[in-house]
Amino acid sequence: MEPIRQTAQETFQYASALPWLIIAAATMPLVLAAWWTKIFPSRRWVIALAVIAVVSTLNVFFPALLLAVLVLDGLLILFASIDFFLVLVMTSGGITASRSHSRTGSIGVPMESRLGVENRTAITLVGHVRDDLPDGFRSDPMDHPLRLPPLAEFSATRQLTAFRRGAFQLHHVYLRLESPLRFWRRHVSIPVESRINVYPDMKQMSDYALLARTDRLSLIGVRRTRRIGQDSDFERLRDYTRDDNYRHIDWRSTARRRKLTVKQFQTDQSQRVVFMLDCGRMMTNLCEGLSLLDHALNASLMMAYVALHQGDSVGMLCFSDTVHAYVPPRGGASQMNRLLQAGFDQFPRMVESRYDQAFVYLQNHCKRRSLITLATNVIDEVNAAAVVDYLGNISGKHLPLGILLRDRGLFDAADTAVARAESAGPSTLGGLATAERRTLYRGVAAADILIWRQQVLRDLEQRGVLCVDAFPDELTAPLVNQYLEIKAQHLL
Repeated sequence: MEPIRQTAQETFQYASALPWLIIAAATMPLVLAAWWTKIFPSRRWVIALAVIAVVSTLNVFFPALLLAVLVLDGLLILFASIDFFLVLVMTSGGITASRSHSRTGSIGVPMESRLGVENRTAITLVGHVRDDLPDGFRSDPMDHPLRLPPLAEFSATRQLTAFRRGAFQLHHVYLRLESPLRFWRRHVSIPVESRINVYPDMKQMSDYALLARTDRLSLIGVRRTRRIGQDSDFERLRDYTRDDNYRHIDWRSTARRRKLTVKQFQTDQSQRVVFMLDCGRMMTNLCEGLSLLDHALNASLMMAYVALHQGDSVGMLCFSDTVHAYVPPRGGASQMNRLLQAGFDQFPRMVESRYDQAFVYLQNHCKRRSLITLATNVIDEVNAAAVVDYLGNISGKHLPLGILLRDRGLFDAADTAVARAESAGPSTLGGLATAERRTLYRGVAAADILIWRQQVLRDLEQRGVLCVDAFPDELTAPLVNQYLEIKAQHLL
């Protein structure tokens, strides 16, 4: 009896282990093939494996179900294997993708992008399609559902919104495809190369042009400046528009042409403006989600737009530890595009700016007297001394304009400390809590830095340097006002 019982136990153990051995022998090649081909199991295949595991476990307690368990496990594994090879073979070729969009965009402005997929396989493609998404972009929607019969085409549109300027490469279109029996998912990446250049938002320029024509520039903070020669230097006659001043109507020409005609006057032209943008570590701080360099670039482009419309020549020099880009001063409408191309992909770098190299380069390439604007930030005595020295040294040959960007955190800390000190009074300062004392000490330190910064501004003015001292997000109007004041006083 003992040998018979031992034989029965061995048979029971073999029968209970047989389904697991078959599952392991059949699924291991599938697992290795899926890992190698990057085909991933779907939820349906996970459920099927769970069913196989439960049924195989039941076989341990009910050996009579061995044949049924083997048949069920075998069929599920067979179907999964066939499904795997179908999706592997059918989607390895015959699928093409395309992308079309504008080559240029603006920060925060949605632009339309179209995705196209062509199916030249023998199966229906089911899944999702999505495009490459560079860092700093948002897509609406993120992906598109796909159901594409054989020899058919699919097209979908999305809205791309960029929150960073620069040159961006889009490399692939991504497909997530379901197998015919839905046991597997395959991720397919199709190379589709394209490029998007994201520029600063130029909406402020169109707003300026509209407000200038309607004489409402005060709405954006631009002051009205009386220009010498504005109403006496005749340039040409042109047709009257609704926004023109009726006092400029030439009645003799109107009577002769039988059409309202106005006189157009000109101001001083052919003057030169060169923007120097510091792209070093001083411009890496953020304000309203943008770096100081972004704010300086936006304000400089706005002033360049105004200067070009005044008939001046405008150039740009971007530098940090070396000179990155230089646009010689020129006039005309096409110069704005050159400035945009030179500045849109410049970003602040964590390096020390070499003012000596930048000003030597400027001296070698800009011989005529010009308005030289340097947009930078001063946070220590070393770089402040360099800014004062180099701007002061060109004061005789050129007209220097220093653009110093304020740190709103310093001003807020100093104002908060002053308000708390005044409300507490000198007799109760010693009884302040630890947090309030810390705020007070931080405000005193901020006030000390602001006093030092004010001294830097006075040093610049004593060296004959004009200054614009403003918060980064409020820089455009003071800079344009300073330029118009320079034009009005004929300082160039």
